[in-house]
Order: sequence, then structure tokens, then C-alpha cells
Amino acid sequence: MKKEDCKRRDEAAQKANVLIEAMPWIHRMNGKTVVVKYGGAAMEDPELCAEVIADIELLKLMGMRVVLVHGGGKAINRLLTQLELPVSFKDGLRVTDDATMEAVAEVLIGKVNQELVWQLNEYGNNAVGISGADGKTLSCRQVDPELGHVGEVVNVDTGLIEAVLENGYIPVIASIGCGPDGLYNINADIAASKIAQALGAHTLAYLTDVNGLYGDIDQQDSLISSLNLIEARLVLESGELTTGMIPKITSIVEALESGVHDVRIMNGTFPHSLLLECFTDEGIGTVFYQD
Repeated sequence: MKKEDCKRRDEAAQKANVLIEAMPWIHRMNGKTVVVKYGGAAMEDPELCAEVIADIELLKLMGMRVVLVHGGGKAINRLLTQLELPVSFKDGLRVTDDATMEAVAEVLIGKVNQELVWQLNEYGNNAVGISGADGKTLSCRQVDPELGHVGEVVNVDTGLIEAVLENGYIPVIASIGCGPDGLYNINADIAASKIAQALGAHTLAYLTDVNGLYGDIDQQDSLISSLNLIEARLVLESGELTTGMIPKITSIVEALESGVHDVRIMNGTFPHSLLLECFTDEGIGTVFYQD
């Protein structure tokens, strides 16, 4: 056999081994609800975005009920800068006055949501775009007057999401909610967690800009591969989390306490990180379990 033929055979065998390794994970996840939160730098690179969209479509083809929840912080920042409006955060949450809320809605509902729906629909009639305000999916109250239109989710109505899922579509949900006085900006990590809890999801996956949770953020070899609920609570109570990680770990603990089987953080800028984390033995990020 020629050297080139041997190389092709070995490469094909490696691909087959990956599929064999994935089989028990695929079997376990078939028919389960998977909520994917998508945001950060992975949304900014068109090639990376295309790979994420392909991964999400593959989850659907594997028989999973996939719900995609998205933010769009970097795009919001760009528009605010263009409009000469301040970009300000408090405790990891965006300070959202009236003008900022208009910009947030314009970006999340009018731009990001529709772009994601379009890309998913390139694979067929697969996606329906909504916001948390549609059908009062995410009902909110104000978190803090100093934050303005930042919402705390008080109720999740899954009726619209379930209707979309039952008709064979992927719901693509912008992280905006509604209150008695108008629209509210919701941290996308928190929105995804609340939706996962209400749906009784099996898995909640965060595609973000970091590889996972580190024991020491300055030590790249300190990535923690897994934690249980008790350990996650201790991390949250330690006071050592970065500001941006606080809402994420808070939402993870709440999801596990509400019955979500596992929550995963992975780097969305790494090609096919969603598949590698969910369907390989070693994974690629940090997984949080109830027990």
C-alpha cells in the first residue's frame, strides 16, 4: 500500500474512532433538551460563527431539542460608541438607561437574532427568532434603579418556546424581557439559565471567550475540568471570581439546584468546541454536575 493511501486510511480510522467514542453520549442525549448560550468573540468571527451554527444544527439532527439563547455585548458596545453613549457596567451587568435600552433592542432583536436565524435556515427551515418579550416568555422586574432597564427574571412562560420546538424548529432567543413599564435588558447567561430551568433541560452549554473555570486565572494550566454543585457554591462564595464570571457561576448554581443535569462552559472561539465538550470523554471546558 502506498504511503499516501496508508495516511488516508489512518485518518479515516481516526474519524471512525471519534464517532465510536461519541456514540454513548449521543444515545444519552437523544430526545433531551439542550440550551446553548452563545455570545462573546465567537459571534464576531464569521468563520467561527459558521462552525457554531453547524454544530447546533448537528445537535438537532442527532435528535436533541435545541434552544439557542444569545447576547451580543460587543455589537452593542460598537453601536453605543457610534451613538456617543456611555458603555458602563456594575457588578458584571450593563447600566441601561432609556437610550441604551433602545440600542440594545436594536442590536439583539433587529440584527444579531436575525443573522443567527438566517444562518441556521441555510441548512433548511430550521429556526425561528424570538425575544424574551415575545409571548411574555421572560417577565422581569427591575434589578436596581442604578442599572436602569436591567431585568431580573421573575417568570418564564415556555409556551412559545415549546410550540416552536414541537413544530421542529430551533428557537433563537434574544436576551430581552418585558416588564409592566417596557423592555428590559437581561444578562444572557442568566436568561439562558432561567430558560433551561423552566424547560427542565438536560444540558446548559455556555459558549464564551474563556476555556472554562480556572483555579487561578493567571495560570493557564489550572483549568478545572469538572465540579459538583457543592464545589460550585464554594467557588461562588469565595469572592475570588472575576466580575464577568459572577453572573455566569450564579446562573450555573441556580440551574443545577433547579434540576438541570449538567452545565458546561467552553471556549466558543475553538473550532467545534460544543461537540468536543458534549460528545468526547475528555471534553474541552468545565462541566458542572449536580452530584
